[in-house]
Amino acid sequence: MVKTTVKIYDEKCDADAIFELTRAEGDWTDCCGSTESEARYRIALNKCITYVLYIDGKCAGFIRARDDFGFGTYIHDLLVGKNFRGNYYGKMLINQVCEKVKGTVYVMSDVDDYYKKCGYDQIEGRIITVKK
Repeated sequence: MVKTTVKIYDEKCDADAIFELTRAEGDWTDCCGSTESEARYRIALNKCITYVLYIDGKCAGFIRARDDFGFGTYIHDLLVGKNFRGNYYGKMLINQVCEKVKGTVYVMSDVDDYYKKCGYDQIEGRIITVKK
């Protein structure tokens, strides 16, 4: 039987596992491409609503969301490792955030089809880069 655990992020216990997961993904260099970006992302993980998914003791995914002072909660990052996809773990992490916060939960998405597949079909705009 598979043991699945979702827990609140603890930097001492979870940071290395999350960075290993993001490095394996390949396109998360903004978060783990350098010592500086990793340091900034550690701060973000600590300051946000972050949950980590473990399957049989191995970090399998995480979600990072930010509460906008009651005006909504925004999911910034959701990652489930390649070997664990297709088992509704992403939706499990989303539900964890939804249970934690009050009000509307939004997703800052670049993979809209995933969220549509999960049944979240109301799209309310896009992310626009104002300054890079």
